[in-house]
Amino acid sequence: MALNTDKLRDILENLYHKYNHQKFVPPDPLQFVYKYTEPADMEIAGFLAACFAYGSAKQIQKFLETLLEPMGARPAEFIANFGAGDKKFFKNMKYRFNSPADIIAIIEVLKSAIGRFGSLEKTFLTGYNEKDETIAPALLAFSATMLGNCPKPSRGLKYLITSPENSSTCKRMFLFLRWMVRNDNIDSGLWKKIDKSKLIVPIDVHMGRLSKILGLHRKKTYNLKTAIEITEGFRKICPGDPVKYDFALCRIGILENCTGKKNPYCDECELNELCNLKNL
Repeated sequence: MALNTDKLRDILENLYHKYNHQKFVPPDPLQFVYKYTEPADMEIAGFLAACFAYGSAKQIQKFLETLLEPMGARPAEFIANFGAGDKKFFKNMKYRFNSPADIIAIIEVLKSAIGRFGSLEKTFLTGYNEKDETIAPALLAFSATMLGNCPKPSRGLKYLITSPENSSTCKRMFLFLRWMVRNDNIDSGLWKKIDKSKLIVPIDVHMGRLSKILGLHRKKTYNLKTAIEITEGFRKICPGDPVKYDFALCRIGILENCTGKKNPYCDECELNELCNLKNL
């Protein structure tokens, strides 16, 4: 038995209306965007939050609090004025396999981009073409521009600013773009000139598993091609906004502890019917 597009849309819309509320944002790193009110600060906080959004939710939150604390109430101003004397704040700071040098480098990369173009949005728009089917070519150009601001980018810096060049899923960069481009109760909509229909779904363990349950792919491992395939499936359900359901679906994994195995939440889960249809 297969569910048709209308049935899938109904299920996803119910999930969207259930979870797409600010109260469900924590512990998502998106919460750091809303610690600020000025667009320039929100953009910077969002970029850094997305770059370091790997590891457990507690690890991510603790690190981002530590990273942003020296920047005070105006991260954009801090970065614009970042100088040699400010490196002392980060000389002993590291996150998993990202070294203090990586952290200082990403701040310097941000300073260079904003000094040159005025904002991350304007930096991104230099490689954006409305004729492109997806946002991937623009992200390729954006990553190249950002890393080009560092003479010898380290492996750790390249990990933070991922590029579609090597067929990576670019989960964290696509997550950042979702936060910036979409505009609803969850996503900030700070960037006004990019078509949300071109966004690509950020694929992590939760979204990979749940989109498989929805019948949108059959892959065991994920790459950029998988992310685009999954996005195409969502585009059939919501052509103008294929990443609309990303946040809500991920709440099943994050808040309801869905691991692909039976748990107490399963009987009330909106996807229960589909799980019974799939052998995962």
